[in-house]
Amino acid sequence: EFRYLGRRFRLDYEDLVGRRMHVYPQQELVADLIRIFLAQGGDLRFAVPDVALHDLTTPRPRITFAESELCCDLGAGCDGFFGVSRRAIPPAAYSVFDRRHPFGWVAVLAGVGPSTDEIIYAHGPDGFAAHMLRTATISRFYVQCPPDDVIENWPDERIWAGLHRGLQSDGWTLAEGPVLEKNIVEMRSYVVDPMRYGQLFLAGDAAHIVPPVGAKGLNLAVADAVVLFDGIRRQLARHDSTRLDAYSATCLERVWRVQDFSLWMAAMLHPKPVNDPDRAFAQQLAYAQFRYLETSRAYQKHFAENYVGFPHTVTL
Repeated sequence: EFRYLGRRFRLDYEDLVGRRMHVYPQQELVADLIRIFLAQGGDLRFAVPDVALHDLTTPRPRITFAESELCCDLGAGCDGFFGVSRRAIPPAAYSVFDRRHPFGWVAVLAGVGPSTDEIIYAHGPDGFAAHMLRTATISRFYVQCPPDDVIENWPDERIWAGLHRGLQSDGWTLAEGPVLEKNIVEMRSYVVDPMRYGQLFLAGDAAHIVPPVGAKGLNLAVADAVVLFDGIRRQLARHDSTRLDAYSATCLERVWRVQDFSLWMAAMLHPKPVNDPDRAFAQQLAYAQFRYLETSRAYQKHFAENYVGFPHTVTL
């Protein structure tokens, strides 16, 4: 559901793209993947010290950690933006595309059941606000803030006041509950090209970050993993390196599509800073986009296809 200027409209993804959309919370997906991996005999270790990568351009790269060494045929750098994988690549070996956005989010996890059965994106009087679904007893909320803000400026009372103001709508009430977690989320777009160096393949946040407004970060990471898995499988079964050689180009095509979609959503939902000379112009553009999204089925389908990842799905 979208809200702006006191108006509300809802998009039915099943009607627009011809398939049902299921909500699979990120934390539940990760927990299930860990459980399945361990049940199948996988070796999973957390908080391992002194991890370093070596000989990445040779047929036998090495990983050293905690006085141990692991030799392998290839490595997958799935250790996030602050991990060691990307930092093990010489800076001259890749290009970086980086943009920091002029707004941030106060992210809140609250011990209260959802006040709606839909995700809500709102363009309110103070900027962006959102209500996300988690469980029957826990909800996720977001409120726009300056990019350099600190969480100490956001006591619980101010958070709830901002959410009430940002999500307000006739005939609807926001339920409050204890704030369990809160932090400031930086809005950033970041892409590394290529996503491969020798026998090291970067995946997920180690290679790219998108503004979370489009909810595509984990989707991209899973898509990277599927493409990489398919390349490894073909290499082992058929000695066919075609998919591995095309890994970076294949993944980056999807990454840039998602960057475009996420930036479009961010621009529509977040007003520019008060002192920005383009604020009034950008605001009117956003309202025009909302009105078009509310009334045009073609525009709605374009949005739905990008939001749910169709037709840009991964096929094996």
